[in-house]
Amino acid sequence: MPWLFNLILIVHVIAGVVALTSCWGSVFTRKGGPAHRRWGKAFTTAIYTASFMALGMGALSLRWPLAMHPQLTDETLYRGLFGWMMIYLALLTISMTRYGLKMVANKRDHAANRHWSMVGLQIAVLVAGTNCFVQGIMLGQPLMIAVAIIGFGTTATYLWFMFRPAPGARDYIPEHLKAMVATGIAAYTAFLSVGLIELFPEHAFNPVIWGLPTVVGVGIIGYFLRTLPGRAKKAAAAATAP
Repeated sequence: MPWLFNLILIVHVIAGVVALTSCWGSVFTRKGGPAHRRWGKAFTTAIYTASFMALGMGALSLRWPLAMHPQLTDETLYRGLFGWMMIYLALLTISMTRYGLKMVANKRDHAANRHWSMVGLQIAVLVAGTNCFVQGIMLGQPLMIAVAIIGFGTTATYLWFMFRPAPGARDYIPEHLKAMVATGIAAYTAFLSVGLIELFPEHAFNPVIWGLPTVVGVGIIGYFLRTLPGRAKKAAAAATAP
């Protein structure tokens, strides 16, 4: 089965490269404009493709960890890291992407955010995250525990907003922003950590490398949230101008 893993990996890498580059098009273009939507479409398509490929690689690594990663030696450890954790992270990334897209698609119909598929996906992430958390404790892997906790917080905030009775008319905007930037963080984290194992195995799970995309992503979120009120005022003024 290594040939299948390698085939999936090739597709995963190609989609990942597209995602890593197209995300900046979404960041630097006018929000809501045609260019932003085009870049966003390319980014989300690539993210979905890479995530589903990651699910396949995780499943193969779960079943045959050493056959899929012949450079490794600890079967139990890498079944957890490249099997359970990869499946969980793929589901989390799919969840973040879908949530971010639905915030815009359902901006005038908040009740649609509580569709069974949206809620079911969050539950699947919670189950996978719980398993990752338990596996991390059993394997003595703080990284698995940490990413599981992050997922718990993310899913909790998503469910909280989804079940809010009557959010403000523009409350979907920061939700969309936070989810899509978080998806970008996930893409760069995967590239800088798991993706580098082929070149620098000793640094594949370096916490500094794992944390760098989060620092940059949080900075981007903070900047746009801080400037959001001003952007809203400009948009309102433009809409009412004669």
